[in-house]
Amino acid sequence: MTQQDTALGLGIGDEIPTFVRENTGLHHFNRYAAVNEEFVPIHMDDEAGREAGYPRAFGMGNLSTAYLLNALRGWIGEEGTVRALACQFRQPNLKDTTVVARGRITTIRAEGDETVAELEVWTEDGDGNQLAPGTATVALVTPA
Repeated sequence: MTQQDTALGLGIGDEIPTFVRENTGLHHFNRYAAVNEEFVPIHMDDEAGREAGYPRAFGMGNLSTAYLLNALRGWIGEEGTVRALACQFRQPNLKDTTVVARGRITTIRAEGDETVAELEVWTEDGDGNQLAPGTATVALVTPA
């Protein structure tokens, strides 16, 4: 494990650019539900969300995974590869909440012509409360 990859300018503890979804709501939830055929009342109706013990409707857990993938893809670009991503859904993405996907490099290593970075990743609400913490591994092409 190296502490820094000088060719790519990466270092342990570096944060990746964030992905921000402002005011998540039914228009976001419906698009995700359409792709996954996940039209579940708790994601579409505030009363159903309240009946499930939440203040209002909330987004699908895997929508947080998609936001994390958006952050990773935005950072590594088309040439990079997301090798692994895992997260735990700890708090709901409530309707009308801003969700921020973030990541921080924990490990960097060379593998052939690639630089592999392991990251701590998470989504958080607009107040900084973690919603879905996790880990990711990405591979970036090392410049010649």
